[in-house]
Amino acid sequence: MNVNRSEKIESPETEVGDNNLAAVTEVEAGIRDFVRNDIAYLRRPASAPASEPAIDPNAEATVTNVNSLIQRVAGTSLAEIENLISELESLREILHAEGQRVQREISGYAQLSQAAMKSTRMIADNVAQWKRAADGLRNS
Repeated sequence: MNVNRSEKIESPETEVGDNNLAAVTEVEAGIRDFVRNDIAYLRRPASAPASEPAIDPNAEATVTNVNSLIQRVAGTSLAEIENLISELESLREILHAEGQRVQREISGYAQLSQAAMKSTRMIADNVAQWKRAADGLRNS
């Protein structure tokens, strides 16, 4: 039986690429061992005695090793994902608070603008009345 060698996986991140590559290689080696043991069990002759155990005793250990390898590789990624999620949640809260602050500021400026417009109208009306009164005094 031919075993296909896995292709080298290159990580775009150079800083953690070597660590990831080593972890991926380790996981692949564990999976290869597991598959070899599993296939070896299937290749046993059918005339094997019934008293022989059906599962290779090393298979359980191999499964445990593969599981621990996968947990170690995935553990780091999951921890980083959880950190990113918590950072994004805190950024969301900050953005929400800033959005509310901006809305309050805009509301305050709108009220100030309306008050300024009312004051300007009142001043313009008073100046118009004074002008009419002055024109009335000049014409009389």
